[in-house]
Amino acid sequence: MSGGAFDYNQYKIGYIADQIDEVIVKNGLEKTPEELKNNWIDPEWYEKYPEDKFHYKYPDEVIEKMKEAVKALKIAQEYAQRVDWLLSGDDGEESFLSRLEENLKKIE
Repeated sequence: MSGGAFDYNQYKIGYIADQIDEVIVKNGLEKTPEELKNNWIDPEWYEKYPEDKFHYKYPDEVIEKMKEAVKALKIAQEYAQRVDWLLSGDDGEESFLSRLEENLKKIE
């Protein structure tokens, strides 16, 4: 069966976590030439506003909370995935519990 009890929406939770993680990684870094090109801004704009060549710089405290959010979302995705497989008949109760425990350890 491979799940489906939640229409595979648990992957959306993982997508959100990945998007937040990308913001964390790029925090305050200079944008790549490709990113600058994709913004469709006149190149002269960056001469007037050189700070726009960089991704927004969030304070360390905010970044730490974003990291907590990523972890919480990954945990939520794992719970949703395991319950999905249980409800869909892919896992029995014992494998549900053991896989959940094993996969949560990987997130920690």
